[in-house]
Amino acid sequence: MKTYSKTRTIGGSLVVTIPSSIVKDERLKKDEIVEIEIKKVKKDYFGALKEIDSFTEEDELKEQLEE
Repeated sequence: MKTYSKTRTIGGSLVVTIPSSIVKDERLKKDEIVEIEIKKVKKDYFGALKEIDSFTEEDELKEQLEE
């Protein structure tokens, strides 16, 4: 089963919480050993700059004059 979870710090260690739906589906119990594969997720910045307008003709002319 696959899920995404955020790391947290407890003491000097990083901790990841397993969602309850996976705990139920996999019938996990306290003190069981499980295998976890770690892969960093690439950040997606799509839509992060939605307040910025498109370039205007004036912006393009300013850029050419600065060169």
